[in-house]
Amino acid sequence: MARPRRAALTRWFGLWAAAALALPVPAAEGTPVADGPWPGGARAAVSLGYDDGLDSHLDHVAPLLDRLGLRATFYLPLSSPTLPRRLADWRAVAAAGHELGNHSLVHPCLGHLPGRGWVQPHRDLARMTAEQARDQVRLANTALQAIDGRTERTYTPPCLDLAAAGGENYVDALAPVFAGMRTRAGGLVPSRDALARLKPAELGTEGIENLSGAELIARVQAAAARGTLVSFTFHGVGAEYLSVSRAAHDELLHHLATHRHLYWTDSAVNVVRQLRTWQARQAQQARQAQPVR
Repeated sequence: MARPRRAALTRWFGLWAAAALALPVPAAEGTPVADGPWPGGARAAVSLGYDDGLDSHLDHVAPLLDRLGLRATFYLPLSSPTLPRRLADWRAVAAAGHELGNHSLVHPCLGHLPGRGWVQPHRDLARMTAEQARDQVRLANTALQAIDGRTERTYTPPCLDLAAAGGENYVDALAPVFAGMRTRAGGLVPSRDALARLKPAELGTEGIENLSGAELIARVQAAAARGTLVSFTFHGVGAEYLSVSRAAHDELLHHLATHRHLYWTDSAVNVVRQLRTWQARQAQQARQAQPVR
């Protein structure tokens, strides 16, 4: 399980987001989009992900989401200490409409990378074959189904590490198992054209650490201006590690709830379903627009 750190991956998230936000964009309008990708004419979809099954997710995040009528995805490694202690609470989270996403069994990451001293030898992805890593993910799916009764969900590889022993990619072959996978750094889809080409097995996400509420809101505003999608990955909220303050987190959620005509905030699995539907509609319209020969 992850520990407090300033890893290179976190720095990359920040640099990518800063570059994306610096791109020129039109001002976001407050009116619904007539034929856009998202329900209710929302100008952007916001996918909130919470990794590692932490107590702060159960104590603070899920209750606030429920009060505001927002839905999110909680990516649970089955080794999380909260599962045996608070299994009933996680079942209640799923029953409230949130997704329990797959985060493997024991949160395996590459231990040799900088800042990875917290990776235990038996959880070192570099010591596992690709098939062993995939077995963990498949077994986690079975366990999650026993918790929430669902057969469709999304996956986030721990640490966004894709390579097992020998550098072999273990994630790509899992694509048929999931509705979608968060496998790339960078949470903001830069354009509607990019959204039309986005593969559900190659979704991006931005790891959130030590950002202010204003910085988080700027990111969803950028997605609304582009008419696309933004995905966040939180860990600790006001506690634990790789954390963001409760004040910043809550400011974002209240902004999303207050401006729900602009933002559709839902679980990753629902966002992927909606994306696939829109992409299919776009493809059909393109075929119909082709001249008849």
